[in-house]
Amino acid sequence: MGAKSYLDLKREVWDTGRCSGCGACVAVCPADALIFDEGEMVVSPKSSGYCKQATDDVTCGACYDSCPRTTDQPAETFGEYLGLFTAKAAFEVPHRQSGGAVTSILTNALDEGLIDAVVTVTEDRWTLKPSSVVITKSDVLMQQAGSRYSWWVPLLAALKNAVVQRKFKRIAVVGVPCAIQAVARIRKSENDLLKPYAKAIRLTIGLFCTETFDYSLLIQNKLRTHYKLEPHEIRKLNVRGKLDVLKQDGSTTIVPLAELDTCIRTGCHYCTDFTAVYSDISAGAIGSPSGSTTLIVRTGTGKGFVDSAVRNRKLEVSPGVDTAAIEKLATAKIRKNTKK
Repeated sequence: MGAKSYLDLKREVWDTGRCSGCGACVAVCPADALIFDEGEMVVSPKSSGYCKQATDDVTCGACYDSCPRTTDQPAETFGEYLGLFTAKAAFEVPHRQSGGAVTSILTNALDEGLIDAVVTVTEDRWTLKPSSVVITKSDVLMQQAGSRYSWWVPLLAALKNAVVQRKFKRIAVVGVPCAIQAVARIRKSENDLLKPYAKAIRLTIGLFCTETFDYSLLIQNKLRTHYKLEPHEIRKLNVRGKLDVLKQDGSTTIVPLAELDTCIRTGCHYCTDFTAVYSDISAGAIGSPSGSTTLIVRTGTGKGFVDSAVRNRKLEVSPGVDTAAIEKLATAKIRKNTKK
C-alpha cells in the first residue's frame, strides 16, 4: 500500500474529532496546503484542496506520517527515565510558571551554543493570546518565560519557519504531550520529506498536561463573562485537578474543571499521555514544592542538557519528587480518556 494522503488523515483523524491541533501536518506539508484558521474551537486544519499525492499522484504522506493520532496512545504514567528531580533556576526568572527550570535549561543551551533555536509558545501579556514562535536569543527567551500552555496553539506549525525558511540545525522543541508525540514520529519516520525536520531537532522538552483549552471559549465565555476576569488581570494559571487563576493583585480564583468541559479541545479527550513520555525531558509543577519544577530526565540527550545547566550554575536540582501525586493525575487521565 502506498503512502497515505491528507484525505486519509482527514477521514481518520480530522473528521472523527481526534485531531490534537499540534500543527505538525501544517509544518511538514511540502505544498503549504494545510492551515489552521483562527477563531472559536477550531478543531482541525483545513486544506487548500491541492495535495501533491491526491492531486498529482506524487508520493508524499508527510502529514499522515507526522500525525500523533494515527497510532495508539501511550498507556504509561511515567514512561522510561534516567533521573527524577525537583529543580529550579539558579537565577531570577521573571514571570516563571513554577521553578523556571525549563527556561534555565534552554537559556544555558542557547548561551553555550548547544542549540540555535527554540520552538515554543509565546503570548501577548495584555490579552494572553498564545502563538507559536521561534526564539534564538536567551534574553528574549527570558522575557517569554512562563508562557501558558493551558491554551491551544498549533505549536509545531512554527517548525516550517525554523527548519525550511531559517534553516536552523539545532532546535529545541518545548510543548505539550501531543506535540512531543508528533516530533517522536518525525524523528523515527523513514519518510524522506520528514528527515530534514528530524535531523534539525536536537532536544524535546515535554510539559505535563491534563488538557488544553480553547482560548476564545475560556477567556470570553468563561473567565471574562462568568468570573469577571480581564486577561490583563491574570498573572498565572495552574491546572491541578482544578484551574487556579492567580491574579496580579495576589488573589486567587478557583474554577472547577467540571465548569470548563465545553472549553476543552475535542482532541484532548483522546490523549492518555500526562507526562510526555516520548520527550528527552519532561517538566511540570506536579510533584515538587511550590516554586520548583519536576524534571523527568528520559534520555542521554536530556541528561546532557540538564548536566550542562547544573555545571554552569544556572540550574539547581535535588531529589524528593512526590511520585504518587504524578501517578494519581497520570492514571486519572488514562482512565478518563481510554475509550472502551
